Amino acid sequence: MRIAMIGTGYVGLVSGACFSDFGHDVVCVDKDAAKIDALRQGVTPIFEPGLDKLVERNVADGRLSFTTDLGPAVADAEAVFIAVGTPSRRGDGHADLSYVFGAAGEIARALRQPTVVVTKSTVPVGTGDEVERIIAAAAPDAKAMVVSNPEFLREGAAIEDFKRPDRIVVGTEDEDAAEIMREIYRPLYLNKAPLVVTSRRTAELIKYAANAFLATKITFINEIADLCERVGADVQDVSRGIGLDNRIGPKFLHAGPGYGGSCFPKDTLALLKTAEDHQAPLRIIESVVKVNDLRKRAMGRKVIGALNGGARGKTIALLGLTFKPNTDDMRDAPSIAIVQALHDAGAKVRGYDPEGVEQARPLMPDVEFCASPYEAAEGADAIVLVTEWDVLRALDLKRLSASMARPVFVDLRNIYPPEEVENAGLEWHGLGKPARDSKRVDVETVAAPVRSSGKTGGV
Repeated sequence: MRIAMIGTGYVGLVSGACFSDFGHDVVCVDKDAAKIDALRQGVTPIFEPGLDKLVERNVADGRLSFTTDLGPAVADAEAVFIAVGTPSRRGDGHADLSYVFGAAGEIARALRQPTVVVTKSTVPVGTGDEVERIIAAAAPDAKAMVVSNPEFLREGAAIEDFKRPDRIVVGTEDEDAAEIMREIYRPLYLNKAPLVVTSRRTAELIKYAANAFLATKITFINEIADLCERVGADVQDVSRGIGLDNRIGPKFLHAGPGYGGSCFPKDTLALLKTAEDHQAPLRIIESVVKVNDLRKRAMGRKVIGALNGGARGKTIALLGLTFKPNTDDMRDAPSIAIVQALHDAGAKVRGYDPEGVEQARPLMPDVEFCASPYEAAEGADAIVLVTEWDVLRALDLKRLSASMARPVFVDLRNIYPPEEVENAGLEWHGLGKPARDSKRVDVETVAAPVRSSGKTGGV
């Protein structure tokens, strides 16, 4: 099948490359001539494991190509995917749909045959209706079937997610369009991936609801981690204990410095804006957004606390800067807020990341970037493990300890057992764990019943 992919960002490039790997003929379109030239030369603009090889192979086989000329690509296509950015709009948090609507207008003017127009970008409920209106107004004689097909790709595992998805969601009331979408995704049937066909508005909301729910799980376990520290419990054991309940599941129950990235922050804000516009407030999601924002800054204070409150003049080494491993994405990364808090406290900050330094430089102009974690630790007063890259999971802790001015190790991902850290001569600080310099809280004392005052009734 002939496919045009409008946009060569994260979603567009991964989707286009994977569709071509299924055997479809895919043309990826972007207005950025420099990006298209780079892609033609085999240079991918983002870091995603395996993507460069996937692109190279399908370009060589003639199934994948790149162009800045939208017209011919759309005219020849049986399906056109809109995969442009929908960043948060300044001021109100609503998704900026200008790129989506602009693409819809250009697509309308290029249509020459019955075509399925698919919104792959994450868009608020009702966006497909407006795309349909724009196309009808610009090309009233065109046969365009507008479909919602949200993506569910995790950065760092996008190719695996695309080829072995939990589900494929298709939003359309047009059976012809649904049949074309089934044909596009037919190669996945061997993996028994469920294809969920629903209304267009429902499909649009599924994407936002999924991301908001996952953001809620992350925020929930982060708050439980704070409680664990107060009562002498272990958040990792709590996570395992509740995650074994198949109604809850173990994923997204790992305590950390807060969520970031290209999806959760902007999608929760966009969902809140949609809810506000329709007078259906989402109080839980409102709390999630607020708590997560506060947590990132609180992680900076946690580091300062590990230095007994005195960070001025101290050197802090941050290991891992991207919002998660296996990506160079720095959007809303917790490290940004942590760096700001440390700078505000008068600390000097060094940073190391295996892939994200170039993206981090403009966001952290006062950070000294290092070529290795050991270079970052040299003479430092504290090391802070922020992102759990594989290369940071088996560090030589004794070497780090020997090179530091003060051996303080703050593990914001609970990667290292406290005993291992302390045996290397480092002072351990983690998340959601009992304090190492005091005894466990007496559970019987905590759970002791309150003496009756003789009164009855509730509060």
